[in-house]
Amino acid sequence: MPKIFIDDRAVEVAEGLTLLQAAESVGIPIPHFCYHPAFPPEGSCRMCLVEIEGLPKLELACSTVVKEGLRVRTMSPKVVEARKSVLEFLLAEHPLDCPICDKAGECKLQDYFEEYGLFKSQFKEAKEKREKKFKLGRNLILDRERCILCTRCVRFLNEITKTEDAGILNRGIHSEVGIFESEFIDNNYSGNLAQICPVGAITDTDFRFKTRVWFLESRESICPLCSRGCNIIMDSHAGYPRTLPTRRVYRVRARQNLDVNFHWICDYGRYGYAYLDEGREDRLVWKKGDRETRLSWDKAAQILSEKIRSLVHLRKNSRIGIVLHTNLTNEELFLADRVFRKGLGVEKLFLADPPPGKGDEFLLTADRTANRRGLQEVGLPVQAPDLKALSGLDLLLIFGHYLAAGTSPSDLKNALEKVETKALFASHKSGLDGLVDFVIPVPVIAEKNGSLTNIDGRVQPFVAGLSFAGDGIAEWRALLDLARELKVEHKYFSRLASPEAIYRALRKEIPFFK
Repeated sequence: MPKIFIDDRAVEVAEGLTLLQAAESVGIPIPHFCYHPAFPPEGSCRMCLVEIEGLPKLELACSTVVKEGLRVRTMSPKVVEARKSVLEFLLAEHPLDCPICDKAGECKLQDYFEEYGLFKSQFKEAKEKREKKFKLGRNLILDRERCILCTRCVRFLNEITKTEDAGILNRGIHSEVGIFESEFIDNNYSGNLAQICPVGAITDTDFRFKTRVWFLESRESICPLCSRGCNIIMDSHAGYPRTLPTRRVYRVRARQNLDVNFHWICDYGRYGYAYLDEGREDRLVWKKGDRETRLSWDKAAQILSEKIRSLVHLRKNSRIGIVLHTNLTNEELFLADRVFRKGLGVEKLFLADPPPGKGDEFLLTADRTANRRGLQEVGLPVQAPDLKALSGLDLLLIFGHYLAAGTSPSDLKNALEKVETKALFASHKSGLDGLVDFVIPVPVIAEKNGSLTNIDGRVQPFVAGLSFAGDGIAEWRALLDLARELKVEHKYFSRLASPEAIYRALRKEIPFFK
């Protein structure tokens, strides 16, 4: 590993890194606009200039590869003066509309100006006037006055999506980002352009003018909308003291994971977050005839456990059915297997999932569930739901609201009417609500802890990024409570008090998860 000196600090860095990457790896930030780790160095913004001992002029940190013995200064007077000059040229034509710009608060131009000068401009000429609301793509607006021509957007379209939808048009002071006439950017990853734009040139209509970034709280999570398991950041807003929020999440962004989704997410995952708030179950109810009674989970667990206990005691295990889905976590699928199949001898385990969609050859998969691979590795022997098999049951526990999809409402109603006791554990309202005896709200993935196994077999742990507002319970907690009420392997289940403890037990029993 080459040994170099950065600001008189001796560091050893990996072979082949650029000076910018080497400095960042040891916690020394070097400012930049055009550089992005997913693209080859561009060197057009000139903000990353550094002083290298023995060389007559400043060099680009983004494209200079480290060599043994290099001595680099990142904050010498010459470097600071050069960065001030670059900023002055960029700001000479940049509009002063920070108060209304969606990028305000996370704009690199703002941050660097504060860090390198807060200087007074020497330019007296009128600023160049350009188009301020150019429709660039399906959800993208380009403000050409704000654009600093870093070309990140062009390189993304050339090198990542390979669609070549945009380019730099004209020359000199008239250069600008443009697209083919009447041809909007309309690929499945276009939303990434707004995220990688270092200034407020490209904005997203989904977020534009909705709120300010300093009101947002950012939490890490996993996208559950397909089996890729892309790593994401959810930006949420709790609302103001006197104003009820219309929604919690205002933006979903890609989170870097080079083993799963690199730096990107698809537009389906970026814009499909309405499910977090819309159509949610929030009341735990017990239906008897035309009456609905709200009750606690503890009481519901006692009633359901008593029903299960009586059927098992009479050796009517075959008249118990469980419907699962693969948006359950590894821990929940493992518990379902241990409690129902191995603990109680239930054999009628069904799987009801959302229908597949259209995938692409990059990140988005056709499988619209988050944990099908996890189900396979846990080894649950599930079968497709058969209405005839369901109608012959005395007790049916339905996890998920997907059973109603793709099934005739009348046929489903006829089948479930013959089941004596039916409980639905669901996050969203559906046609099942009126067909069951118990409706028990459960959180979505963003509201609980656990782990998921993506299509490539990578197990990814996650923690709750949002609070669960319903009066129900997470499925892992419900399964543990039922096991304890039923006294199934009491010593075993009494030790499992969290998803982390469940995962440790899972790892001991299933080699794949080790």
